[in-house]
Amino acid sequence: MREIDFDGNAPGRLTKESGIHGSYLAFVPNRLPPAIELGMETIRRLADAERAIGELDGIGRLIPNPMLIRSFIRREAVSSSRIEGTVTDVEQLVLFEVDQTDDDQRDDRQEVLNYMNALLYGIDRLKTLPISLRLIREVHERLMIGVRGEDKTPGAFRTRQNMIGRIGQNPAEARFVPPPVAAMNEALSALEAYMAYPSELPVLVDLALIHYQFETIHPFLDGNGRLGRLLITLLLNERGRLKSPILDLSSYLEINKDVYMDHLLAVSRRGEWNAWIVFFLDGVTERSKIAIGRCEALLKLWERYKTEVHKRSRSSGLLKMLDKLFETPAVSAKTIERELKVTNKTAQKMISELETLGVLKEVTGKSRNRIYLASEIMKTIKTDYL
Repeated sequence: MREIDFDGNAPGRLTKESGIHGSYLAFVPNRLPPAIELGMETIRRLADAERAIGELDGIGRLIPNPMLIRSFIRREAVSSSRIEGTVTDVEQLVLFEVDQTDDDQRDDRQEVLNYMNALLYGIDRLKTLPISLRLIREVHERLMIGVRGEDKTPGAFRTRQNMIGRIGQNPAEARFVPPPVAAMNEALSALEAYMAYPSELPVLVDLALIHYQFETIHPFLDGNGRLGRLLITLLLNERGRLKSPILDLSSYLEINKDVYMDHLLAVSRRGEWNAWIVFFLDGVTERSKIAIGRCEALLKLWERYKTEVHKRSRSSGLLKMLDKLFETPAVSAKTIERELKVTNKTAQKMISELETLGVLKEVTGKSRNRIYLASEIMKTIKTDYL
């Protein structure tokens, strides 16, 4: 970082630090909220975002099959992880959930699966614990355990300097250097206090500020980006704006990755808050509309499949299996045996009936350990509806 890149509008201060590579600058953000005036364009975009997420929340509360929720979380997990360089798509993740053996991209798949599990844990934990540094550490531990970065103290805030840049790069040449440890701890305490009390700012604007602040503090040695994006979903839930985690905002951030990163840096360097907030709000609007379309398409497909199954069979087990497919649209005989507590013969019969209906199709080409994909469900999950 260079001092010349930061002007008088920067919402923080530069400190001179030293390390094994010599001296470098680190950025310490001011406490939230910043002294900003929302422009008319920002207010207009806020109205659009409020309207879209309100409609999405209404649809989410009416979803009769809670198993549909996992499909939305999977989209968020895949996109958030891909921003960090993980190579996994939704279908690959689903197949990995069914069979985790013989996968040469196992590390990538597990990272995304960890994101899903961490998000689900966080949503459940909010029933007994508010968003706090304790909750953030607990979620981070589940995000990082057993994957790359596990050696970087999952669930614990960093005790040494980190930076945003290339591995092995001199901090003086890094794109951004977060606050040193002592200042980091102070900033975290201030952020926790800010999140604990209602702000006078609109909730969605507040979330944009909090996301920026968390990413700027960068309190972990690894996993900051994923945790920061996951925190958006938790805050939407805690503040009553989105009961079900069905907004995959990270898909928007992934598509616009470079712009996303540049906006965060522009806030630090020049205090360009309105531009960042507008970008954030546009993402909420776009992805809310897409999620609404996906909800409607999945519900329509679910109702059609239920009708077709009813015409063919009165088996409650087959309907339960159908519900499971909307949670994880791939199965094996073993997973059916385990989850529905049926015999292998019954599991094979269920698979055969859903194959006949065109719901399932075998995708491995193997004679043993076969996996069946619900391709129409998968296509619906992967499609962006606008």
